[in-house]
Amino acid sequence: MKIPAATFTLVAMLALSGCTTLSAVTMAGSVFNRIMESSDTQPYISDTRPVVNPSEVAISNLNLGIEYMQLGKYELALGRLQRARAAKPDYAPIYDVFGLLYQRMGLPVEAEQNFLHALKLNQDNSSALNNYGQFLCRQDRVEEAEKQFLAAAENPLYDAREIPYANIGTCTYRHGQPDKAADYFTRALSLNPKIPPALFSMSEINYDRRDYVAAHDYLNRYISLKGQSPGTLWLAIRIEHELGNKDKVSSYALLLRNKYPESEEAKLLKGSGIR
Repeated sequence: MKIPAATFTLVAMLALSGCTTLSAVTMAGSVFNRIMESSDTQPYISDTRPVVNPSEVAISNLNLGIEYMQLGKYELALGRLQRARAAKPDYAPIYDVFGLLYQRMGLPVEAEQNFLHALKLNQDNSSALNNYGQFLCRQDRVEEAEKQFLAAAENPLYDAREIPYANIGTCTYRHGQPDKAADYFTRALSLNPKIPPALFSMSEINYDRRDYVAAHDYLNRYISLKGQSPGTLWLAIRIEHELGNKDKVSSYALLLRNKYPESEEAKLLKGSGIR
């Protein structure tokens, strides 16, 4: 059975030139909606209470914890995760989400402890590997992050392997390694050609390499998915300027000035001398 991409897999993780990276809380998944089927998940019976299944209690509270975390209600999220842990203390995804929550709360020591505990319970948990990799990248521990991302991506049972590849690309690109980043973005796009952050980054990388045709193609693919923004317009202006397409430069420049006059990109255009 393939491992579904968890709802929390891409920590909201990183913004790149006006583009949002793969989101930790928007990736579709169903891992928390399944009832675990194992011998230790049988319901227990109380003389005064109805039959209760610990796994159902854990999953219900885990889902509520994720919802509260998405809403920024961290104390409520923490309470729900604690209930989930009390019901099913050996369920690795609980600690993975604890790690994400503590990370958002600005508690890196607690975050790392929980990511590591999740992996201790299940070393093949690709979601936890990916989330821990993102945590390490934010701590500027790039080599350690790459190791975690690769472990997630190389799990043949993981059905969203493009996610960790794209995240390695983003991490290495942000840390001044564009060639390595391009390799990983290419791997990610070979698995899923519609990853907006990877497409935008590849356009930037190819622009810097002076491969303006490739930069143009990647940017158009990005725009077809996400539309225009100040960042895409500014990049498009520079690409078309290098390709000698004066009409397109003028059109994009007019759109940037009129639609986003207060943007940083509009200020860059004003100081660039490009007309």
